[in-house]
Amino acid sequence: MKVLTVKQPYASLIAYGIKKYEFRTWRTKYRGEVLIQASKSVDKKAMDEFKSFNLDYPVGCIIAKVLITDVIKVDDDFRKILRSENDFVYNHVINDKLWNGYAFQIDNVQLIKPIYINGKLGLWNYEGKIN
Repeated sequence: MKVLTVKQPYASLIAYGIKKYEFRTWRTKYRGEVLIQASKSVDKKAMDEFKSFNLDYPVGCIIAKVLITDVIKVDDDFRKILRSENDFVYNHVINDKLWNGYAFQIDNVQLIKPIYINGKLGLWNYEGKIN
């Protein structure tokens, strides 16, 4: 199964269904099931911003199974959509008008028992068992 490695707190925000888009500078043609792996590194500033959510923020493990259903070019029109959906969660993308990238639309989120494994860049394959 494909895996996408995401820094904390964003991996947990995805795993708990709060963050419905993951942002990348690259796009993919892949649509389908993907595991979300929380990387060992964290975004310290974002961790502080989202501490009020009181979520678990494990690192170095797969924590969720999701569907990537679309990949959307981030432009001013899409930033308006993000602002209307959740300007707090997407604040870093909404306010950075110079950032050009893509939003992976995430649906059908399923939190899973953590599977401890090192992450990789890009979409990578996991051949092990899902709990």
